[in-house]
Parts: sequence; C-alpha cells; structure tokens
Amino acid sequence: MNLEQYLDEIIKFLQSEVKKANAKGLIVGLSGGVDSAVVALLIKKAFPNDHLALIMPCFSPDIDLEYANNLVNIHKLNAKVVNLNNVFLSFKKTLETEINIEKSKLILGNLKARLRMNTLYAYAQNHNYLVVGTDNSDEWHIGYFTKYGDGGVDLLPIIHLLKKDVFAAAKILKVNEEIIIRKPTAGLWDGQTDEMEMQFKYEQLDQYLLGNKSLILSSVINKIEFMHQNSAHKRIPVPQAPKWTRKK
Repeated sequence: MNLEQYLDEIIKFLQSEVKKANAKGLIVGLSGGVDSAVVALLIKKAFPNDHLALIMPCFSPDIDLEYANNLVNIHKLNAKVVNLNNVFLSFKKTLETEINIEKSKLILGNLKARLRMNTLYAYAQNHNYLVVGTDNSDEWHIGYFTKYGDGGVDLLPIIHLLKKDVFAAAKILKVNEEIIIRKPTAGLWDGQTDEMEMQFKYEQLDQYLLGNKSLILSSVINKIEFMHQNSAHKRIPVPQAPKWTRKK
C-alpha cells in the first residue's frame, strides 16, 4: 500500500470511529504547522461539512495565525479563531507565586497546550464532534507532546506516520508550501523549535524508528531512548490500584 492509499484508509478510519461513537463529525486544533495541516485536510475529506479547524492563539507567533488562516482560506476549511490570551494570563496570574522559576517555561508552555485541549473539547461537545490529535510516530515514541494537552484526544490518525511521511502526505494533500518548508515548532514560547528542544533532527529519529541505528550517533540514540523511557507514562492508560477483594 502506498502513502496515498494509506491516507484513504485513514479517512475511512475517521469515518468509522465517528459512526461507532454516534458522533457527527471531527474537530482539530490548527497550529500553522504541518502535522495539524495534514490532519485538518484529512478530516475535511472524511466529513466535508461536519469538520472544524479551531485556531487558538495563546501569545503565539503572528506567523502561526497567518499560516493557519492561509490554509483555511485556500482549502475552504470550516474554521474558527478562539483567542486564549486573556484566559492564559488569568491562569498565569493565579499560579505565578507557586511556579518554580527554573521550570516556568515548560510549565507555562504545557498550560497553553492544556487550555487548547479544554477549548477543543468544549467545542466538540457543543457540536457532537470527536477531537482529533496530530501526534505522529516520532512525537509519540519520545513523548514529545503534552499529557492531557495535545495528547488529550479521541483519535490519532497519523500516529503511524514518521515525520518524513507527514511531509510527503502534506504534498499529496497540497498543503501550503510555506507550511511544508517551515521548521517544526510547537509555538509554546518565542524562538522554540522542535529540533532545538529535542537536540536531534527528525531525520535521525526517523532512521532510528526505521531500525537504521548504524546511521545515527550513539549520543543521539541514547537521547532518543532516554526520552522514550522517560515518557512511557504518557502512552499507557492511567495506572490503577490493585483490585480490592472484598470479604463476603
């Protein structure tokens, strides 16, 4: 099965899951990056009328909003902008006396992701839609997502696509070129890029996941394996206490 055929399988998967859930359609957060762009176009193909791309700026770079809006306009997506700046400021003010300064960048970045998750689910419940995630195979393996943030979703359609596959899918789906050539970023703080934060390139992670470890420096392998192990809790159901055996 080639990638174009697999994308058709993803569309069928989305349609099937909505039917099983007795839902009406799908919603995704649109960031201005390639992963969310690919997912947004897939959910439109699955549900031409009942889809929603939610753009949620939260002290985000202007380019995020520009690229997201360009995708919406070119591909005629159902979309809405929900500005979370004031909500974020309110949370930050409430928490700022308790936040560890050394950890504040990551804490506040994750807060943005969790505010977006809450917003997506509010709109999803209102429309009877399912929330669709944008995590790819690379991000999932190393836990490069916020638990109960962008990781808090109902469906993961591109979970088996490597980052290079996502870029290839973007070309098939005719995602705007400006998004395809952009450096991947979560947009959680100024100047942030995925590869700068991970300290290795997506191409290296792709090769690792393909089993080509001989092509990668041992230091990169160690980093990937550390991140995978350290993020295991993000990929498993919530641990439960042992079952209680009641006395009769």
